[in-house]
Amino acid sequence: MNIPNVTHYIHAYKVAPWRIQRQWIGSALLAVVTLAMVAALYLIVTSHAAIAGREIQDLTYSITLSQQVSGDLQTQLASLTSASAMESRALELGFRPMESDEVEYLVVPGYSEPDPFILSASQGLQLSALTIAPQYNQSLLDWMDEKISSSQGMQ
Repeated sequence: MNIPNVTHYIHAYKVAPWRIQRQWIGSALLAVVTLAMVAALYLIVTSHAAIAGREIQDLTYSITLSQQVSGDLQTQLASLTSASAMESRALELGFRPMESDEVEYLVVPGYSEPDPFILSASQGLQLSALTIAPQYNQSLLDWMDEKISSSQGMQ
């Protein structure tokens, strides 16, 4: 019963060869569609990477431009607040240098001038190995040796 069934299929393919051609064309189209989808995916990923790279370049450029503008403004501020510029503007506004006989000091009762805080090595703030606690002078090997010898002494 199997043999007539097989011969029937063989006869059907011999009578209609377009079926085999149709399968080959379908397989080829499937491969082309798959390749097109992979290519489209590659193009999408590449375009997103290119867009991100361009945005990074634009942001880097704007950072550089902002730093240049900030530097220019700092230079302008320095020139406007220099001693010679401030003196010339003060003279233009009608100010004049002060004379020594025009100085007035105001005495505030109960105010005493604070002692200046001088950071130097002469104040005794230096740390030496003698002033540091012994547990902080001990090396790891010394500590391990101490622990091992104390554990052996207990036995």
